[in-house]
Amino acid sequence: MPRLVLLALLAPLALCAAQENFPVSPTVAAVPHPPAAAPGFAPLFNGKDLAGWRTKGNWVYDPDGTVTLKPREGEKGWQRYDAYIFTERKYRDYVLDLEFKIEPTGNSGVFFCVADPLDPVAQGIELQILDTFGLAKPGNHDCGGIIRAMAPSKNMVKAPGEWNRYTLTLKQRHLTVDFNGERTIVLDLDSSPMKNRPADGHIGFQDEAKRVWYRNVRIQELK
Repeated sequence: MPRLVLLALLAPLALCAAQENFPVSPTVAAVPHPPAAAPGFAPLFNGKDLAGWRTKGNWVYDPDGTVTLKPREGEKGWQRYDAYIFTERKYRDYVLDLEFKIEPTGNSGVFFCVADPLDPVAQGIELQILDTFGLAKPGNHDCGGIIRAMAPSKNMVKAPGEWNRYTLTLKQRHLTVDFNGERTIVLDLDSSPMKNRPADGHIGFQDEAKRVWYRNVRIQELK
C-alpha cells in the first residue's frame, strides 16, 4: 500500500486516540458514603411522581421507590435529548447521592452543571453509567468516568442487575466522585475540558433507550 494512502487511513485513528487521551484520576484514600440519616439531605424525587422534573421520555416512578426508564418500542440512540430527565431548577455546590443499576449492556449517565437540557452533551457534564463490569483499565467513557474529561482511578462497577452507588460532590468547581466505597474521581473543573460549563445547572439522567433504575436520589446543598 502506498505510504500516503496508509497515512490517510491512519490519520483519523490517530486523531481519535488523541481525543481520548484524558487523564486518569489520582488514587486517593476511600471516603465513606454519607449515612442514610446524614443531616442536610433532601430527596430529589417526592416519593410519588415526577413532579419537579421534566422529560418526554418514558420515565416512571414505581411503587417500590425506584425511578426507572422503560423504553418505548422503536426508541434507540442517545441524541433524543428531550427524552432525558432533568430537574426543573438549577443547583450550585452540592452533594448528590444516589444508587443505580442497569441491565446487561446497559447505558445511562448522570448529568450535572447543565446549562440547557436540550443540549446536555455540549452544555453539561456527564458521569458515565455503562456496563463495563470487569474492565481492567476503564477510560473516560467507561462507568465512573467523566466523559471527555477524566477516567476513574479504578473500575468499581458491579455486574448488571446489582445496585451501585455514586456520591458526587461539587464545591467551588472542585469535583469528587465516590463510587461503591472508593473515591474514583478528583477533578478541578476549571483546569479541565469542562471549564466552560456553568457553576450552576440542571441535574439529570440519560435516556439511551436501555433499562436503568435509580433510587435514593438525594441532595445536600452546600453553602
